[in-house]
Amino acid sequence: MALPDLVRRLVEVRLSKYCLERIPPHIQSEIRLIFTFRGNSVTLIEERPFYLDRSQWTQSPVAQFRYDPESQKWNLRCRDRNGRWHLYSRLAPNKNFEALLQEVNTDPTGIFWG
Repeated sequence: MALPDLVRRLVEVRLSKYCLERIPPHIQSEIRLIFTFRGNSVTLIEERPFYLDRSQWTQSPVAQFRYDPESQKWNLRCRDRNGRWHLYSRLAPNKNFEALLQEVNTDPTGIFWG
């Protein structure tokens, strides 16, 4: 099931702004942030040039936000070393997407940005 159109548009606007603001302009040729939608999930991804061929970019997923249409709440997920997504237990599901994005940004546990 896909995200409701209004929810998707609001998240898209907010994440677009976040991705532009998070990376300073002078290093955007070395690192960038993007996001992808899949069903009810939005994945925040960091991209960097591949060290052997700088014309290629590698992707490293940072965080995943999943929307539950029944409760109209978002939950935050983090990846383990095997690439599996797990519920981020420090933050309860929330109707406010911004609260989850702020948690990723501040990263108090170091699980998102390292």
